Amino acid sequence: MIDIPARPYPYPLDPAHTALVVIDMQRDFIEPGGFGDSLGNDVARLEAIVPTVAGLIEVFRQQGWPVIHTREAHKPDLSDCPPSKIARGNPSLHIGEVGAMGRLLVAGEPGNQIVAALAPIEGEIVIDKPGKGMFWATGVHETLQAIGITHLVFAGVTTEVCVQTSMREANDRGYECLLIEDATESYFAQFKAATIEMIAAQGGIVGWVAPLAALQGALARRAA
Repeated sequence: MIDIPARPYPYPLDPAHTALVVIDMQRDFIEPGGFGDSLGNDVARLEAIVPTVAGLIEVFRQQGWPVIHTREAHKPDLSDCPPSKIARGNPSLHIGEVGAMGRLLVAGEPGNQIVAALAPIEGEIVIDKPGKGMFWATGVHETLQAIGITHLVFAGVTTEVCVQTSMREANDRGYECLLIEDATESYFAQFKAATIEMIAAQGGIVGWVAPLAALQGALARRAA
């Protein structure tokens, strides 16, 4: 085990059974003209973490540890998207409508792709999820069990919605979860801050929180 300095206490990373989960770093949330932009959000806040997420992914690739990417994506006929979700938020464009990068949050459309700087490489798992959480209607739990994963390190967007939902789902399934706090972001600074506090509260009720430097430093000490 590798102890990673974290809150509320060191995270016990198991190198043989750990995977990285990168949540929804897709153009529809991060670039102008996408779904996040249609809701009136400042997408530059999310774009700013791309270099840190890239650095985190590189850590896992160098170690040979599994990397999992998720995309919030719906079928072209929207049969997996409840009408209440389509109607939510008073956006200028709704899910499934045509924006600057194709139909919003629809699988296969340009805007639904992961940003180029974080693109998956051969062998990495890509999960299209119709909900906010990574486990709903995806089969990812069975995939993780098949490769012996017990520990999950999280990054991505947005902190309080898809990242937190996925961490809570993972926690309920027995995974030991660490959030890399500078590799996640929200359109609202106060929402990110509150979510990080909730995750680590009460002795790590959902999981642990640490910066990327803490993970990098612990791995460097192990290698020395």
